[in-house]
Amino acid sequence: MGGKTRTDAEGEVPKGWDHDPPAKAKLVPFGILTVATGALLLVFGTRDTSDAWVDALRLWWLQVRGGLGHVKRLVIYLDNGPKNSGRRTQFLKRMVEFADWSGLEIRLVSYPPNHSKYNPVERCWSALEKKWNGVLLNCWKVVLQCALRMRWKGKHPIVKRLDGTYPDGVRVAAQEMKLIEARLQRSATLPKYDITIKPKATEP
Repeated sequence: MGGKTRTDAEGEVPKGWDHDPPAKAKLVPFGILTVATGALLLVFGTRDTSDAWVDALRLWWLQVRGGLGHVKRLVIYLDNGPKNSGRRTQFLKRMVEFADWSGLEIRLVSYPPNHSKYNPVERCWSALEKKWNGVLLNCWKVVLQCALRMRWKGKHPIVKRLDGTYPDGVRVAAQEMKLIEARLQRSATLPKYDITIKPKATEP
């Protein structure tokens, strides 16, 4: 457009299809933003599932816990999507497991429907899109380079890849869910949107 052609770092013109062919692989981005510091973790997985969400959260905590040893409670703002809502049984099960594994008290706060745009992490995606605008995302290396070049609040993000298969439609049996539900402290006024999970007490 405008008499100019996009070129790569070597001055070559990348060749691509004028219509997208069937994808050989798929990468789904997950973003975890530490609101207080502006630090951003981008995780690229293969599927958008409840298990992938919590595994991304585990990756984040492994990255940051060394500098956050004083933290005993996490407040997590969620977009209330189908994979991380207060009714998704597999997500709630995995979050209870995360609380026990990390030793952290977890408070899940979901935005109401159609209001996730107010979640600060949603504003990070435009910065990423600017970096890969016009780029052929044909391999992980290209995606990684684009993600590492972006900045948020003056900082480059940490970028990780979440390997493994994540089947969709995983649900928790009703009997097991009763035990999970007993661990959830739901808000009296907003039971689906405000849930606290306390870690299981460790034995001395």
